[in-house]
Amino acid sequence: MESSKIYVEKEANSFSFLDGVKDCIPTLLGYISIGLAMGVVGVSSGLSIAAVFFMSLLVYAGSAQFIICAMIAAGSPTSAIVLTTFIVNLRHLLLSSALAPKFTQYSLLKNIGIGSLVTDESFGVAITKIAKNIPITDRWMNGLNITAYTVWIISCTVGAYAGKWFPDPEIFGLDYALTAMFIALLILQLQTVQASKLRHYLFLIIVMVVLMVLLSAVMSSSLAVIVATIITATVGVVTNNDK
Repeated sequence: MESSKIYVEKEANSFSFLDGVKDCIPTLLGYISIGLAMGVVGVSSGLSIAAVFFMSLLVYAGSAQFIICAMIAAGSPTSAIVLTTFIVNLRHLLLSSALAPKFTQYSLLKNIGIGSLVTDESFGVAITKIAKNIPITDRWMNGLNITAYTVWIISCTVGAYAGKWFPDPEIFGLDYALTAMFIALLILQLQTVQASKLRHYLFLIIVMVVLMVLLSAVMSSSLAVIVATIITATVGVVTNNDK
């Protein structure tokens, strides 16, 4: 028992910042393609290259940044842009809450740093590790998050510079990059699911899809994601047969 504990501690301590960087590499193609598209869209909506850079630095949310650009182009008021961005990014509270139990041994400051840079993609990588019962550390998570953050900022800025040569990112299929990345992350997570649980997970996916269709008819899709996720998570806990 003691040797097993020592092994787990040793394994946990072996996950360094560099390991986080390496685990982030498979997701970088998605960050780069979406970031380039974001830069192009930002410039075409009337933003300067500097504005695109600071938006990527401070907002750091692909879907929210695309929405901001669309609202700026439409002449929406600042208050509406801020409120919409807040609602769109509310899902990050759920993502960070799901990871929080794995970082309780760290200080509040470290947890704020980790949670501030969590994205859908970095969450997918981390939750896959957790599903495999692989211990993760703050150093590993920082390597994962900071690599993604840096590549995103660079990609958006380069995209802004190259905007005049790529006026329509859809021609190159860049608009599908985000969808493709989510599909890949879903497949990676399903590979870690036991066969006995797969039917339950597929049931929850169907529940989520149905709720999204129904809720999107009565509220914004951004808010529908939050509500549907909470309801589906509750259904998942209630219907879970694990003892």
